[in-house]
Amino acid sequence: MLSLTTPFAAWTAVIVSGLLEIVFAVAMKYSEGFTRLWPSVLSIATGLLSVWLIGLSMKLLPVGTAYAVWSGIGAVGAMPSRRQGRLKA
Repeated sequence: MLSLTTPFAAWTAVIVSGLLEIVFAVAMKYSEGFTRLWPSVLSIATGLLSVWLIGLSMKLLPVGTAYAVWSGIGAVGAMPSRRQGRLKA
């Protein structure tokens, strides 16, 4: 099982988890209500991996700080695709 032993590794996991959260949000939109197979599979896989990584990092980092950074990366990262019209609300 993967274990994070340094703060650098934990912060790296938070950043990677945030980037996976962006992929999750975009893939979920393209899955069209989980009716399209591959975007649905990508959405589920990246969502699970994102939550797993943030959970690992929270064993070493303060929960509030790690969650704020994780959700901030996901929220800010998903906005450009919505603003540019690639995703329709």
